[in-house]
Amino acid sequence: MLSFWERQSFINFDHIIIGGGIVGLSTAVAIKEKFPKQSVAILERGTFPTGASTKNAGFACFGSLTEIMNDLKGMTEVEVQELVEFRWKGLELLRSRLGDDNIGFKNYGGYELLFQNDLLALDAVEKVNHLLKPIFNRKVYSERYDLIKTFGFNQARVKSLIENPLEAQIDTGKMMKALESFAQQLGIKVFTNCEVLSFEETSEGVTVSTPQVSFKAKKLAICSNAFTRKLLPETELKPGRGVVLVTKPIVNLPFKGTFHYEEGYYYFRNYEDRIIFGGGRNLDIEGEESTEFEVRELILDKLKSDLKNIILPNQNFEVDMAWAGIMAFGKTKQPIVEKHSENIVLGVRLGGMGVAIGSKVGQRLASLMLE
Repeated sequence: MLSFWERQSFINFDHIIIGGGIVGLSTAVAIKEKFPKQSVAILERGTFPTGASTKNAGFACFGSLTEIMNDLKGMTEVEVQELVEFRWKGLELLRSRLGDDNIGFKNYGGYELLFQNDLLALDAVEKVNHLLKPIFNRKVYSERYDLIKTFGFNQARVKSLIENPLEAQIDTGKMMKALESFAQQLGIKVFTNCEVLSFEETSEGVTVSTPQVSFKAKKLAICSNAFTRKLLPETELKPGRGVVLVTKPIVNLPFKGTFHYEEGYYYFRNYEDRIIFGGGRNLDIEGEESTEFEVRELILDKLKSDLKNIILPNQNFEVDMAWAGIMAFGKTKQPIVEKHSENIVLGVRLGGMGVAIGSKVGQRLASLMLE
């Protein structure tokens, strides 16, 4: 039952956004930056943003060498350039909007571990650097074989390292807290524990139904990423669960930075003197196409095994905790950013790159809503 006051002040908005993650918040912020007087509300189904925005490993990255080589198999060089630039500009927008201190940004550089069957990638370094030169105006990737021993990796397994000095890490929790705080300072209303059951276009805009109440808006943005098919079953995307663990503090941890291997399917970094390590979805791609927040032993065992045998072969460690986040993938690496209808727009399928592209996707969505 609604009061007169609730009906007056809490139900009607110019813009409603479904999903309070990076994309939803960034869309709301971009609208308010252009039109401060327009009212904007975010409806988030969880207590915290539900999918991957508060559950990712905190990588400020735009693609490892082997990832980009893999992209070039299915995309043109121009498409790959555009994708990398979109990621880089997204990171720049996130940093300029919130400030490096507020997102825990640390530029320790990034590295890719190459195993015996990856060594052909070394032949592509020059080609990929040439491809990315127009974006960065510098060399991005270089071989750093000398650091394998310094970082304490298993030298029998890790045959080379590729360095990317532009890659960095963020504190995911700090970043989301800062983004939410920034949105609230702009007057954006965030409703949590507010799952959208359905929406309907009307002559006056859109009605959005939740278990508690029906909201009304002139325009609606759907930013629910992996959970979008609950509302729009025909959307071309599949969920992809990502498992992440964090170790207890490690005495004399021998490296700082962000690290990848196997075309980005595995990724680890330092967080102070701990290791945050995620991946393993490729062990069972179909099995991990799930929106259930579950950590399967198959994947956790593989992560622990790689920690012991590849990353920290000469050190004792203990796993502190593990969790799962849900990403969304499709046939291409491009996100879906489009008009669904006259008053409804869609910004989903971030392809595991939400930190990098979320801010730019939000900017594009806001432009579509304000047309």
